[in-house]
Amino acid sequence: MHDTRYLKDLILLRNDPSKVPAVREAALCGEADAQFAMGLIYAEGRGVPEDLAQAHYWLSLAVAQGDKEAERLRARVGARMTDDEYAAAKRLREGANLSITAEGDADHGGMDR
Repeated sequence: MHDTRYLKDLILLRNDPSKVPAVREAALCGEADAQFAMGLIYAEGRGVPEDLAQAHYWLSLAVAQGDKEAERLRARVGARMTDDEYAAAKRLREGANLSITAEGDADHGGMDR
């Protein structure tokens, strides 16, 4: 299990982008909390440029692990996305070759807007 102190330090990411790689590494290792954090980081531009497609992608990974808070945030992010951003998020998911069993998979690859 990874050190999850990065979740407490999210506020610092506004001014300290050097913290993002540690969160990303934990997210890539499958930690749902880190995946949620990456979604929030990209949704709000904390230490990185705002990127709704990346935010939706990371939040979808957390949702796949049962994170209900990530599901709520993903819905808010999805409501702000353009069709192009949504298509980019879908390509990210397809590129990651994920398998999610959730209602709506046939239509959206498991990704609800």
